[in-house]
Amino acid sequence: MTNEYDVIVIGAGTGGYVAAIRAAQLGLKVACVEKQKSLGGTCLIWGCIPTKALLEHAHALKIVQGAKEWGVTIGDGSAVPVSIDMKQVHARKDKIITGLTKGVEFLFKKNKIDWIKGTARLAGNGIVEVFEGDTQTLKANTEIIVATGSSPRSVPGITIDHQRIITSDQAIHMKAVPKSIAIMGSGAVGVEFASIFKSFGAEVTILELLPRLVPVEDEAVSAELQKSFRKKGITVLTGTKVTSAKATADGVELQAALPDGTTTDITAEYLLVATGRGPVTAGLDLEKLGIEMERGYIKVDAMYRTNVPGISAIGDVITLGNGPHPQLAHVSSTEGILVAERIAGHEIPPLNYGHVPGCTYCDPEIGSVGLTEKAAIEKGYDVAVGTFPFGVLGRAKMAGETEGFVKIVADKKYDEILGVHMIGPRSTELVAEATLALRLESTVEELIRTIHAHPTMAEAVGEAAHATHGAAIHM
Repeated sequence: MTNEYDVIVIGAGTGGYVAAIRAAQLGLKVACVEKQKSLGGTCLIWGCIPTKALLEHAHALKIVQGAKEWGVTIGDGSAVPVSIDMKQVHARKDKIITGLTKGVEFLFKKNKIDWIKGTARLAGNGIVEVFEGDTQTLKANTEIIVATGSSPRSVPGITIDHQRIITSDQAIHMKAVPKSIAIMGSGAVGVEFASIFKSFGAEVTILELLPRLVPVEDEAVSAELQKSFRKKGITVLTGTKVTSAKATADGVELQAALPDGTTTDITAEYLLVATGRGPVTAGLDLEKLGIEMERGYIKVDAMYRTNVPGISAIGDVITLGNGPHPQLAHVSSTEGILVAERIAGHEIPPLNYGHVPGCTYCDPEIGSVGLTEKAAIEKGYDVAVGTFPFGVLGRAKMAGETEGFVKIVADKKYDEILGVHMIGPRSTELVAEATLALRLESTVEELIRTIHAHPTMAEAVGEAAHATHGAAIHM
């Protein structure tokens, strides 16, 4: 028997489940195929949520370690060392994840979405075969949406054994804090885990092939993060290539080529490979249907349509053919909403990928949106820049979080804000204001005239706007 639907979504990550819910809200009959035991995908189960939960525990540990400065007495005040209980950390993290996955299940039931458990294969003419024990046959009368996401990948010459040479999937479940860990890659995953493990007490070495940490960020942000990491005792090796990694009974032996042409040997209990993610398309039989691919990614147009009618794709699995596609949960969700609305017959605007906020939850946090100073200059803008440090703010002093700054990049000719880059307390929250400013094509003057409440971290954004016009009040 073939069960028929208007829309079949393959994958229930942040792109797929959101697409399914929005399509159902618009009156379409929807099924979502997901092989995992829970809904929510990488972000909810292995990525965004568990890593940020661990980072919140690291932040709580930092506060407790400084309890004396806050005037807080723990127990009888004796010098008992503060330690981390990984069993309890994981229990709380898992409770958060379970609550959120159950929430997605509730939303599926509320919106009458059928969750078809199993592995999908596209058979053409709207047919989706699902394998889990028996084979089910589904038919999409309107559209199939592929939202299968991405998975961690390694680099040539480095074999991930999932025991000593691991990915983020294993790192979030480590039962004990390692004495030492080396991390390959300084994108969001790499620097977030560097912050987690250093806070928990591990010796951390981070190795980055490119000349600076978080290489997609503004150069000033990279420099600030490197300074902060080194101050915390994290060993930072940039411009460094890991040439070999050998797992042993009790650790990993690495060899790396340094920028000056010499090599160095590094030994650590674990090696975390955080060098990026690749698309998950194996078993879908996309090529047999003639779907155009590029380096394993599904090629789509601005409306997320593949070259085969009736098949769309969203999220980490796609390429738009005009440069790297951001592998971010909030991008996938936005694409899911747009493609569902397009299928339902709505007019949808193309997504402006230049206005996608980036958030990195390391310590200190990073938030950014729009053009970096270097990118703006390369595009031919006559650039004005304003920077304001968090350390001046009363709220930052109260919180004991005074690292970092807000930097605004603007066009001198029209005063338009081109980009906002920040590193420091609450940056992953404060970037929302900056994202709205770019969305509304705000000028620096408009941001100056926007009243920022006192005392808040957000004052740094308003002060940075003043600084862009050469008139910061408190600096």
